[in-house]
Parts: sequence; structure tokens; C-alpha cells
Amino acid sequence: MRIFSNTSIDFLGRRKIAYAISLLLLLTGLVSLAVRGLNYGIDFRGGSEVVLRFEQDVPVGELRSVMRDAGVSGTIKQYGMDRSFLLSTVFNGDTNELKSLISGALNSHLKGNPFEIVRIDAVGPSIASDLKWSAFKAMGAALLAILIYVGIRFELKFAAAGVVAIFHDVLIVLGLFSLLGGVFEVMPLEMDQSIIAAFLTIAGYSITDTVVVYDRIRENIRNRKPSEYEQIFNESMNRTLSRTIITSCTTLLTVLVLFIFAGPAIRAFAFAVFAGILVGTYSSVFVAAPLAFEWIKRSKAPVKLRGSQKA
Repeated sequence: MRIFSNTSIDFLGRRKIAYAISLLLLLTGLVSLAVRGLNYGIDFRGGSEVVLRFEQDVPVGELRSVMRDAGVSGTIKQYGMDRSFLLSTVFNGDTNELKSLISGALNSHLKGNPFEIVRIDAVGPSIASDLKWSAFKAMGAALLAILIYVGIRFELKFAAAGVVAIFHDVLIVLGLFSLLGGVFEVMPLEMDQSIIAAFLTIAGYSITDTVVVYDRIRENIRNRKPSEYEQIFNESMNRTLSRTIITSCTTLLTVLVLFIFAGPAIRAFAFAVFAGILVGTYSSVFVAAPLAFEWIKRSKAPVKLRGSQKA
């Protein structure tokens, strides 16, 4: 199945426009990260999470007001479909003290609505710091593994361009989390371990899409002169365009359903993956391949992609 056939888009001819768009998005995100920072979840900042379940419906705004009056600051969002709520708070005291504080406030203000404290999870500041460092190491290890894999399969220029594209994708999504974190109550966009999983998913999707383009370049570049490389890169990206669009759209549809129907607990994860797929699709044709071409053009050396020469 092909949506686009016989396209002749000059991707490399438009690469400077793409670079400008990418630079604008990256700078906006980096400025937001410097000014606003990130809306960390308890995984990375420490604190407590409490799951509450009520027998009758209770407006989330009223519940927030009760907790605020009781001195329990944090975020509250619906959790599932059975009148349950997830309270995330920076409270770092004893969990029994927190339980008593919440129970007293709810018994006082919501007397006619029996409730149950389903669970309380607490993360200390030192554990949160360890989790943050572990997430950083996991991301670094993934990028190193991708660099080695693509470097072995193709060559260093292509591997480095692919890793730069991954950084591009992750930083743009991270910038979105900084810009929109805490803005929408239904989607607070907190940075926690699930978002690190989303970033690793984005990295995997981005490099997979990029490798498809690289493979087509390798097929077309056999015994061709350096003067023909720009044409080869454009032809290769045009021939993989249909596959790229179909794959991205079907994946985006699945993630969109997850975002709408799976509930607030994983909405941030779905948002991160959705944004990452959009940016990753863009970067595979407007960042990764053009950067590899730029490096090859400046090195003035013929490409020797592994597997590109006839036996």
C-alpha cells in the first residue's frame, strides 16, 4: 500500500528551513527549561502518593479544596473509573501522619460520602535523587548502544547524525513538558519514570524510522559518484515517504486512543509518545539524513556504507 507514489520532494534543498524550525523549537524548549524547569513527579522530587476511593461521586475541585484547607499541597487527578483519585503531595513526613491528616479532613468535610485510602506510597529525597540518576544513565546507555549499532551497520557519519536526531526529538518533547507542565489539570505532565520509558520509546522509534531511510540510501548509492549523492539522498527519502507516513499514522492512532481513553494515570506517557512520534517522523527526513549528507559533503570522501558494495 502506497499513499504517496512518485513524489519528488527536494528534502535536502529545504534542509536549511528545517534547521531553522528545529533550532526555534529547541531554543524555545531550552529557555523554558532554564526559566520554568520541569514539573517533577514524586519519583524524582520525593513525596507521597495517595489513592483514595469514594462510595459516591465527589467533584475533583471540592476534593482539592478540602486537601488545601487541611494543609496537604499537591495535585489531584482522577484515577480509573471507580470514583478513585490520585493525590500527589510533597509531604515527606511519616505516612501514618499523612493518613491521619487526610482522614480527618475528609471525615470533617465529606461526612456523607464514605471513603477508603487504598494505598500510600512514599519516596524519600535520597531515593528520588537515585532514581533521577538511574534514569539519566539508562538514557545515556540507550544512546550509546544506538550509536554503536548504527555505526557497525552503516558508518560513523550516519550513526552520529542518527544520535543527534534522537537528541533533537527528546529535547523538543522535554521542552514541551517544561512549557505545558502544570498548565492543564487533566494533564499535569509530570516528569516521572514512565516519561523516561516514553523517551526510550521515542529514541527507538526515531532510530528505526531513520534506519529505514539509511537502508534505502545504501541500496541506491552503489557505484555512484559523490556528485550524485544529493540526488540519491532525495530519491531515497521520497521512496520511503509512503512507508514512513503509514507507519507514523497507524502508531499515532493507537497512541491517540490510549491518550483519550486510558485515563489520567498514563496520559502524560501517551502525550510524550504522541509528540515524539510526530517529531521523530519529521527528524528522520529533515534532520538525520540531511546532517549525514552535510558531513559527507564537507568531508569530500566517497561513502562506503557496509553492504553497499557489490560482492
